Amino acid sequence: MSKTVVITVDGPAGVGKGELTRRLADAFDFDLLDSGAIYRVLGYAVRKAGLALFDEESVVSEARLLDLSFSLENDGVHVLLGGEDVSSVIRTEEAGANASKVAAYPRVREALLQRQRDFAKGNGLIADGRDMGTVVFPKADCKIFLDASCEVRAKRRFLQLEHKGLKPDFDKILKEIEERDKRDRNRPVAPLVPANDALVLDTSELTIAEVFEKSLSYIQEKTSLSV
Repeated sequence: MSKTVVITVDGPAGVGKGELTRRLADAFDFDLLDSGAIYRVLGYAVRKAGLALFDEESVVSEARLLDLSFSLENDGVHVLLGGEDVSSVIRTEEAGANASKVAAYPRVREALLQRQRDFAKGNGLIADGRDMGTVVFPKADCKIFLDASCEVRAKRRFLQLEHKGLKPDFDKILKEIEERDKRDRNRPVAPLVPANDALVLDTSELTIAEVFEKSLSYIQEKTSLSV
């Protein structure tokens, strides 16, 4: 049986991980794991069950029972919780903040670790997250870490929300990003840091096409993959 190729893409919110991983998965015809969605779903499930995010024991129990699956559709990857499509509700700023809170619990990360590793099957996997290359897949074939300034990422989110017809508050978005970064980068377990052997790209001044080309070149240099 041939080895499953694993490519990890880590970084904070708003750096372009989602678009890059979708393009890479499409280019190589690999499966895609959006690990951030797992924590977003968990945060959503905890709140839906009427539990408190600060109650670690309850969050851990919910993590162990999480009925999560992904469905590949024409318009992208859909996230299902107990058969319910929660793709939209887990993409709010509140859902992102809740995900960051539940992800800070070491026992929650332990409960979800093997579930994430089980996605590595078949020809290959593109894993999107914050600790894919450092904790979940430390022996991945290729590791990429994307970053960008808080201001740039806040502006991107602001424009996304404005495009949806909303009236976002830039200062509020920036504050939420800075607070989440602080939690993610300083948590005692699986902090948000590049793996020692990762390609680090600052996307502040790069287009998604440029990020994709740089990542593709790097992957092809390190593996025998072709598109």
